[in-house]
This record gives sequence, structure tokens and C-alpha cells, in this order.
Amino acid sequence: MDGVINLLKPPGMTSHDCVDAVRRILRTRRVGHTGTLDPGAAGVLVLCVGSATRLSEFLMESDKSYRVELALGVSTHTGDAYGEVVERREPERDCARIRPVLESFVGRIQQLPPMVSAVHHEGRRLYELAREGVEVPRTPREVTVYELRVLRCEPPRVLFDITCSKGTYVRQLCHDVGEKLGCGAHAAFMVRTRVGAYTLEESVTLEELEEEVAAGRLDRVLTPGAEALPGVPDVEVTGTLRAAIVNGQAVPLWKVAPHLQVPPSSLVKVLDEDGRLLALGRAEGGKLRPLKVFRPPASS
Repeated sequence: MDGVINLLKPPGMTSHDCVDAVRRILRTRRVGHTGTLDPGAAGVLVLCVGSATRLSEFLMESDKSYRVELALGVSTHTGDAYGEVVERREPERDCARIRPVLESFVGRIQQLPPMVSAVHHEGRRLYELAREGVEVPRTPREVTVYELRVLRCEPPRVLFDITCSKGTYVRQLCHDVGEKLGCGAHAAFMVRTRVGAYTLEESVTLEELEEEVAAGRLDRVLTPGAEALPGVPDVEVTGTLRAAIVNGQAVPLWKVAPHLQVPPSSLVKVLDEDGRLLALGRAEGGKLRPLKVFRPPASS
């Protein structure tokens, strides 16, 4: 039971709630997510199961896409509809002004993590401090908004799609848009439509997952580790090369993939003769160096 599940998280559940639910359905503790999704938001939550939990740090690097409804004129303490209203102002109603302000956030931007985020401060999560009414200084972080497209502008509501780098807080972006417009704003509704190669259209609900497991069809919803990073090239190793890899030894790249052309320091998936994920390696200095080995030496 090793692989990745593209789960459709419902609104109202935390990411950890979803992890616990999947643990119960699969009857295993080895389940983890690859980046939280706000409790009030719905959409793609990528979960790793079994040995694939060791892939989570690589899946976390993926860019993400969201569909968001922006509510102008109302600011909340969380930046979304689930927070307490802290201020009401007359909303901006001129779409000719709203659109360029939204589009001004495309590119590399500095973003202050919200107090209700999972960022650590002196060993504690910011949201834990926020629940106690404590606010602490935070350092802005650079994130990237690759694309922001307004789909419908009907003030005080604006619907838009956004694609951004990991670490981007869309709720905070909505708040910042409201401040730049001078009227305040929050994310009234948010759906994560994509995480890397995992899309909303291909996601499964908890109910669907439970049905597939009960029918013995887990393979329909569990992506094998070998297919979990579709943008990463793969090579197959056997014999002495396989033994070297599972023992954590670097091997000459030309021996395992003489025709593989990859940029320096690129990730490479190492597969065994059955197409199973043997290891993740990095191409460096003409060698393939194992980073994470998924099959123990005893199985070789």
C-alpha cells in the first residue's frame, strides 16, 4: 500500500482531519499530506501513503492553482469568510480599477504570513498563538504569482483564477488586494484546482475512496510511487547497478542512462525491472547519486 492519493478535501475539514480519515479507511498510520489546505477551502489535497510519504517533500515544491471569489468591502481576521469581521468599508465598484490592482500581484511579491497560518514562531504555530490572542512580528516572504486571471467582476464580488508558487497564502493576497484598493477584502470562497500534476477533475472524495477500498479497487485511486512525480525522468537499473543504488552508492550516469539529457542537479526516478520506484536520485558530476532509497538492500 504505497503511493499517492489525489483527495478532494471538503470545506470544513482541516488537512489533518482528512489524513486521519484516510488512515481509518486504509487502516494504516503511514499517511501524510503534502501541504495544508485551509479548513474553509475545498479542493485538491495530495496525500502520500506508505513508503511514498518520503516523496512528500518533493511534491510540496509543486506550484498550485485556485479559483477564488473575492469579497470587497469586508475585512476578516483570518482573511476568509470563516473569520470575525474586523472592518466594513464601502467596496470599490469600478472594475477598471479592480482588475489592474489584482493583476499587479502577478510576479515575485513579498507576502507577510498571516497570523492564522501554520508558520512556526519560536517552536509554535502562528495559528496557535492567534487563538490565544497573541500577535507576533513576522518576516515577509518572497512568493511568485505566475498567473492571475479575472473571470467575472461584479462588485462587491470578483471571481478569479490564480496559479502560484508553494508558500503563497491566497487569503493574505485577497486581504492585500483590499488594502491596495482602500476598501478591505477577504476570500469568500476558495477551491484548489491543481497541485502540480494533480487536478480537481481527477480527485476523489472520502466517500469514493471508502467505496473503492471496500470493493478491493484501491489501485484505481492510488497512484504508484513510480508515477507520483510525472515531470521527473526515470531510469531502470538491474544487477550490480541496482545493488549499488539500494546501498546508497553513486553510479556513473552513462551506465544507467547513456542517452539521458538532464540539467545539473536534476532529480531522477530510479526504477527496478518491474517498474517499481527503487530510489530518487540526483544527477551530479556525471553520476547518479541516491537521495532516498525505497527498497532495502535485503530485497535486492
